[in-house]
Amino acid sequence: MSIDQLKAFLGRVQDDASLRQAVQAAATADDVAQIGATLGFEFSGDELLRLSGQRVGRVTVTKQDIPGEYN
Repeated sequence: MSIDQLKAFLGRVQDDASLRQAVQAAATADDVAQIGATLGFEFSGDELLRLSGQRVGRVTVTKQDIPGEYN
């Protein structure tokens, strides 16, 4: 299940400072999913966005609002 993969990825993010910096520098949720994919985690940007506002371990998922971005 990809939500389990996402939670495992977030667990790794909380313990790896360089990975945390890469995730924080990512422009979109899909970019974060790509970072996860390079490490063997399978989840989508949409699944990440569904966790927005929730805390997983010591990581709080927060959607960044980018000025000028349209949905």
